[in-house]
Amino acid sequence: FRTAVRALGPLALLVLWWAASATGALTPDVLASPADVVRAVGELWGNGQLPDALGASLTRSGLGLLLGLAVGLTAGVVTGFTRLGDELLDSTMQTLRTVPFLSLVPLFMVWFGINEIAKILLIAVATTFPMYVSTSSGVRGTDARLVEAMRSFGMSRFAIVREVVLPGALPSLLAGLRLSMTLSVIALIAAEEINATAGIGYLMAQAQSYARTDVLAVCILVYGLLGLLADALVRLLERVLMPWRRAER
Repeated sequence: FRTAVRALGPLALLVLWWAASATGALTPDVLASPADVVRAVGELWGNGQLPDALGASLTRSGLGLLLGLAVGLTAGVVTGFTRLGDELLDSTMQTLRTVPFLSLVPLFMVWFGINEIAKILLIAVATTFPMYVSTSSGVRGTDARLVEAMRSFGMSRFAIVREVVLPGALPSLLAGLRLSMTLSVIALIAAEEINATAGIGYLMAQAQSYARTDVLAVCILVYGLLGLLADALVRLLERVLMPWRRAER
């Protein structure tokens, strides 16, 4: 039932889109009709352009996300669990967090050129800070008495982090993961504007050159579906890792 309710909004937009196209209120030069978009999907899939573009885009997004999550998680644990790490690192991370990642595009092009490294690093920068903030906050929220108790039993710092701190910070970690995965798609769109020669952004650039609004709509829908898929994946992880939350609702 909940899934059906969630689907009502997208279905309503689809009906409005179809009606506007059918009545002529929405002309093909502004936006192609749903039927034309479906035909474009078949065309792009049949000639292999869409699978190739998806593979390139998912590789960029995945590598950038993994790098950003690793940096954000590590820095968050260091600043949240150790006073020295907090004093040395947190102010720097908080300052860098305020810099919009889109403003780094020209600088990354100067530093790394227009190759894949610039694109992957841009996605990594965008996804690092949500994970850092959530991890640091979750680690700081760990019961200090429990940590001291584990130390009194002779557990090492690494073992305490692994066995006590990270499990206790799991809700915050998943919240950071959710934000980071969403931002990885947004950053992917920006990254693929850096003279991409493959990927969904490249398809969009080609479609713009030929005024193919049907292909542009396909690319926009693919970006949206990637975002929804990322969100659904984190929801699934929440259900698997924190089943008690589902029971409470």
